[in-house]
Amino acid sequence: MLDHTLAIQRLLAVAKKEMDELKGIDSGRLSIGIVSTVNYFAARLLASFSRQHPNVEICLDVTNRETLLRKLALNEPDLVLMSQPPSGLDIEAANFMDNPLLLVAAPGHPLEKSKRISLKSLTGETFVFRESGSATRLAMERFFGEYDFQPKSTIEMNGNEVVKQAIEIGLGISVLSAHTVELELSAGRLIVLDVAGLPIVRRWYIAHRTGKRLTPTALSFKQFVLNEGKRQSKQ
Repeated sequence: MLDHTLAIQRLLAVAKKEMDELKGIDSGRLSIGIVSTVNYFAARLLASFSRQHPNVEICLDVTNRETLLRKLALNEPDLVLMSQPPSGLDIEAANFMDNPLLLVAAPGHPLEKSKRISLKSLTGETFVFRESGSATRLAMERFFGEYDFQPKSTIEMNGNEVVKQAIEIGLGISVLSAHTVELELSAGRLIVLDVAGLPIVRRWYIAHRTGKRLTPTALSFKQFVLNEGKRQSKQ
């Protein structure tokens, strides 16, 4: 009975989705998965889209990269916003915006006014790392590897917010997305160190499983994100 009930629920969900498709892009449900780093500008994207399509029900799932990849593999969200699309997973991904990674520190850092700082001169610094599997951490480790650099002291923390707080109180320095620290930089709570080889310019992507049948609402949101990315790039 449980198997039959679950099968009926799945069929009802499919039927509801297909009925929503018939209603067009101004109704229905949109399921979006994002990594926590994207959260800083995804809210603005969703708010703007929602103003244009007020009858669309948006379900936003903010999570870490590992969980997002698992859900993407299960084909659960309609679309995901992420950096560095995974290899080994059959997906369609389109980049829509630059994602520059900066080395940030607390105000008053001894190298605050220095120019073209060499990475080796930072060997004695404590680096605050994101958790294992984070795209930001992967990019930072790849950058260190290119320069054969190994910091003597590291701290690992889970999530951008705790990393930023750790930097603000002087526990260390870290590589973070410019979008993540936009508010703290403008408020003077964090500074950018001018390090040779930085920023690392990566891209944000909107993605879904290959062959996924996107609803008119999902297709409209995908095009909206791509258009918004182009508009932001021209500013």
